Amino acid sequence: MAETSKIEWTDATWNPIVGCSIVSPACTNCYAMAMAAQLERMSPGSHYAGTTEIVNSKPVWTGVLRQAPESVLLKPLRWKKPRRIFVNSMSDLFHESVPDEWIDHVFAVMALAHWHTLQSLTKRTARMRAYMSDPRTPHRIARVIVDMWIAKQVTPDDNWPVESIGDIDMPDDIKLREWPLPNVWLGVTVEDQPRADERRDHLRELAKHGWMTFVSYEPALDPVDWSLWYFVRQIICGGESGPRARPMHPDWARATHDFCAVHDIAFFFKQWGEWGPTSSVDVYCHGPNRNERLYPNSDGVAMLADGRVCMRDFSVAEHKRRIRTGIACDTRAIEVDKTAIAEFTGQIRLEGRALDNPLGFQWMYRVGKRRAGRLLDGCEHNAFPETRP
Repeated sequence: MAETSKIEWTDATWNPIVGCSIVSPACTNCYAMAMAAQLERMSPGSHYAGTTEIVNSKPVWTGVLRQAPESVLLKPLRWKKPRRIFVNSMSDLFHESVPDEWIDHVFAVMALAHWHTLQSLTKRTARMRAYMSDPRTPHRIARVIVDMWIAKQVTPDDNWPVESIGDIDMPDDIKLREWPLPNVWLGVTVEDQPRADERRDHLRELAKHGWMTFVSYEPALDPVDWSLWYFVRQIICGGESGPRARPMHPDWARATHDFCAVHDIAFFFKQWGEWGPTSSVDVYCHGPNRNERLYPNSDGVAMLADGRVCMRDFSVAEHKRRIRTGIACDTRAIEVDKTAIAEFTGQIRLEGRALDNPLGFQWMYRVGKRRAGRLLDGCEHNAFPETRP
């Protein structure tokens, strides 16, 4: 949890619940696993204890989830400056192991923190839809708010979100003034087409009932057909970062941008991630020697638009290792996957420094998040949907 955040589409993070488990391909390299393990090492008795374990030399979620202390739960109420807050960056609010009671408390704080915008993101859309659609949910949340007032954790103000009839200490009827909550955004992660198909209808139902909905297409691992996602208010797009990151083809981001432009959906391009794009001309116009190429110290892949890799360009160090160990036997650092290419018409020719590209593949190089940047075709895209004042 932090009052500021390096995540480009939010201002702060808030983690009233921590811990998770892997549910889909986007989870494989989740940054939160390593962060949770680090926080546990720094404070062994904290609520992060037991949320990760080491598997194959890296931290992995155990499926243990824990509530944060009350001081963390109430933190947004102490942040007086309005901001966008990413809810549960270290967990999934709608994880199957999270009881409704915990979620009720999180939504109670979000209802009270009316001056903030709360961005809740999940991969478990069926649970989110069931919780949000339950007619008992807003009444339970209202009850939690009144209990917080009775316990002197909060003080009513002009925007008090609860309406009650009867004795305030023992109300006969109690409800939220507004449901859906206008300051809460409900989002889903979509990394590929199967996950898009699986999660779309649940989010669409919530949009029909008036919730502000958005999508995080990050990490973008495969192309997605967005044609049935016209109901969302924002799509955030980005490539994967970290030491095991997988590259994102630029055409996937371009197609997402174009869909948003047609349907008046806010498009936010977060980052390329670990891998940045470059043209085949850039790669091969720097002389015949490997050391003179554009990225001599970076590995590269040539991606087809469907996500398959048809060629690999190895860094100087990796290429020397491959020759030394007998994996490679020539001085060319390019490895061609003939199987992938054979399924397409045309030929790829490698002649000296020249490269024909009849297949329309894209070279991506592992240059690091900072160097790759966040420009899509030379432009930053930072759009947010208009919200009610």
